[in-house]
Amino acid sequence: MKPSAEEPVLLAELKPGRPQQSDWKSSCETWSVAFSPDGAWFAWSQGHCLVKLIPWPLEEAELCRASERKGHGGGKAEARSRGGAKEKTLECGQIVWGLAFSAWPAAGGPDAAAGLSCLVLATGLNDGQIKVWEVQTGHLLFSLLGHQDVVRDLSFAPNGSLILVSASRDRTLRVWDLSKDGRQVQVLTGHMQWVYCCSISPDCSMLCSAAGEKSALLWSMRSYTLIRRLEGHQSSVVSCDFSPDSALLVTASYDTCVIMWDPYTGEQLRTLRHVPLHSALDYSSDVHTSSLRSVCFSPEGLYLATVADDRLLRIWALELRSPVAFAPMTNGLCCMYFPHGGFIATGTRDGHVQFWTAPRVLSSLKHLCRKALRTFLTTYQVLALPIPRKLKEFLTYRTF
Repeated sequence: MKPSAEEPVLLAELKPGRPQQSDWKSSCETWSVAFSPDGAWFAWSQGHCLVKLIPWPLEEAELCRASERKGHGGGKAEARSRGGAKEKTLECGQIVWGLAFSAWPAAGGPDAAAGLSCLVLATGLNDGQIKVWEVQTGHLLFSLLGHQDVVRDLSFAPNGSLILVSASRDRTLRVWDLSKDGRQVQVLTGHMQWVYCCSISPDCSMLCSAAGEKSALLWSMRSYTLIRRLEGHQSSVVSCDFSPDSALLVTASYDTCVIMWDPYTGEQLRTLRHVPLHSALDYSSDVHTSSLRSVCFSPEGLYLATVADDRLLRIWALELRSPVAFAPMTNGLCCMYFPHGGFIATGTRDGHVQFWTAPRVLSSLKHLCRKALRTFLTTYQVLALPIPRKLKEFLTYRTF
């Protein structure tokens, strides 16, 4: 039976309060949204060099009020979570392009000794700086210097090691160790165009980066060397994400396609094409209107969400080549699932953030077993197991 999903419903829309200035529309884009790994905080680059930190979850009534508030001076109105924590406004001094929360530092690790036994948020800025903030207090901890152009994306290692990777328009990726006062560990070169995105796999073994040269690069996080180049797109690759078990990688491109890869073999498993879905929708049928902006996996690994220039948020089931649900949205730039599922946050060119319902699914026992095994086994290790061919195909996502 084919999976189906209810259409996403807009739950709330947060609009930044700004002083009434003639140039308020410039530099107002929400280029990034992020949830902390534990789901306790939400961050949003609301334009004009500001980042809003919101404690989560908010009371439903408070969320509705927050969506309507008209703060002044960069959004000074405050919302409280159920635990009483207050939202914070971080003044970054430059346009903010990338956001990433750390995982909580590993207990007993070197991070505690370095004084970073706290949740931190990294912000990538227009001038090449990366500013690192303590989430609970909103205090600036330090700045990372090295990039020569816009820091477009950031990704923390999910294992609590406080290793941070940054992607920049200077065509490099840089690896930083925040447990050692932000020491630069490595500079990765290989891209010929602006680097748009980066993503560390959940098992911390691989790094994917993508840029304007129609391909994505896969790196080893152990040796910081290039594993392979993934080629298949016809235009700039602008977004990438790993599945929760690290067994799949998706890349999204201006060519209107999402490609699903096996990162261990480099094989293309699926191509999801973004084409007009309904003639009644008010946009051109020109193929370029479906250029992708963002792609992300759902927490259980059964769905994808995508945002495209055709003013649609789409939700896809892994085994299908057409979306199972979609909703109209305007000027979307980015999307991210809530870590525990149930809804999706999207950012727009207007500096707004929207929260949408997403399918809540009970994973089958088969999928849970596959996910557990693939967390520890590579594709090659699965293929070497003395098990039937059909089971190997299922475990390697060749069949569903």
